[in-house]
Amino acid sequence: MKSFGAYLKSLVIGAVLATVAAPLPLLAEEADAPIAANALQARAEALLDIAARHVAEKGEAGALDFARQSAFVDRDLYAYALRTDGVFLASGGSSAALVGDNVLDYTDTDGKAFFREMIEIAGRDGQGSVEYRWFNPADSRGEPKTTLFRKVGEVIVAVGYYPPRATALEARAMLRTALRALDGGKDAALAEFQDLNGRFVRNDLYVFVVDAESGRFLAHGATPAMVGTDGFELQDPRGQYIIRQMLEIARKDGSGELDYFWRNPTTGKVESKHTLFRLSQGLLVAVGSYNR
Repeated sequence: MKSFGAYLKSLVIGAVLATVAAPLPLLAEEADAPIAANALQARAEALLDIAARHVAEKGEAGALDFARQSAFVDRDLYAYALRTDGVFLASGGSSAALVGDNVLDYTDTDGKAFFREMIEIAGRDGQGSVEYRWFNPADSRGEPKTTLFRKVGEVIVAVGYYPPRATALEARAMLRTALRALDGGKDAALAEFQDLNGRFVRNDLYVFVVDAESGRFLAHGATPAMVGTDGFELQDPRGQYIIRQMLEIARKDGSGELDYFWRNPTTGKVESKHTLFRLSQGLLVAVGSYNR
């Protein structure tokens, strides 16, 4: 199988000492706010509607307009099309390099044959979405990407986007939801925090939980392998003892915030992170967002 991430990459050209922030209680109006609507997804859906209608009116030949008309490009978003037999037809973006290829066996950077998955879902349901890791020309590395698609005759019309970074407000909302989940049952909540397809793992936003007495990780949405490890010995790349400092603040004030450096699971880079945490039922419960 060919990796299109490597193929496309060949065609495209081309942190501050961690500090402790003063504890800030979760405000009810912020903590209860729903996860913000994904404006980027809404843009992708709107563009998909336009592109699908065009193919419905013009047939397969209409897909060729994706590369010629600005109506099928919305800033960083673009429409593309492939046939149900796997032949890539047209694109308004960098994937135009694939036009004429049969992409059934192309894979993402993790080896996932996502084009094949798209075709299978479209054949069964008529439309859907698929997630995969893809080469992002904006920063020259593989990142999670979501593509929405719709079957129009024998043509599959698609629009993909890179999920946005979570905000501090979204982190507050997830922390409050996590605390409520724990109130409803500890074991079930800890398992849910590590469900990669659940509500507590959203792009670069996730929950982690540490037993306040032993320092052992009980859950970690981004790295489940950390469960059972000693959080007291955990340091960021600059040598800061993250869990020790969080617990020191939480034991004094009940909740708090901490800035440190950590690997962002969606970019693979070590970035500055701002984490909110609270002590509840003898557990340190935390959710953080990466600083922009």
